[in-house]
Amino acid sequence: MNGAESLEEMRRRVARYRREPVEYRTDYSIGCRILEQPFFWPRDLWIPIADRWAPSIVVGKSFDTGHADGRFFWDAVRERLAARSAAAPSPLDEVARYSTPRLVKPRLGQGTFRVAVTDSYDRRCAITGERTLPVLDAAHIRAYGAGGEHEVSNGLLLRTDIHKLFDRGYVTADPDFRFVVSPRLREDFQNGKHYYDLAGQDLRLPVQQRLRPDPEALDWHRQERFLG
Repeated sequence: MNGAESLEEMRRRVARYRREPVEYRTDYSIGCRILEQPFFWPRDLWIPIADRWAPSIVVGKSFDTGHADGRFFWDAVRERLAARSAAAPSPLDEVARYSTPRLVKPRLGQGTFRVAVTDSYDRRCAITGERTLPVLDAAHIRAYGAGGEHEVSNGLLLRTDIHKLFDRGYVTADPDFRFVVSPRLREDFQNGKHYYDLAGQDLRLPVQQRLRPDPEALDWHRQERFLG
């Protein structure tokens, strides 16, 4: 996360850069530009930097080919491309299909957690009753990264779209295990009728009391994640 030690620290940095209050329950929209199929000339073919190209430029700078600087860059690129041997492979053709392999650290117990939650909820979404397994997720109520455990009482079986809304704080459950939808869903996306139609209905809970959602975990979600 750009050197930040935690998600909260990352949010504080974003708020500082944007000169706005910190909103810990909101996922900031951070855009990026991806260069597709870039290529690089050998050092002896490098193009000199224009005087108007300051080292401090971060975003938004461009050159118009209708002006001298823009024409210079465009002509320089065309000359270098034309000078390449027709038999030589074009750098544009050398596109890697896969990135470098890397190791990841799987969360221990995640597989067991998913199986246990799925079975405890009778393989049905706790909100909609959906039974199609490929679109059902075992969601943590208290986030694993925030100290939540791989316990059924810290889980809900949710349809994938509702799981995403739950993690982002747009939906939650009240102390009586009723589905709650934040007004922010409509405000942020000018939509969400399907979810508001589900608001207020009782969650489908496991038969065994000990497997039902932990009230403290739900309270954590309402306090720390819900955008109410």
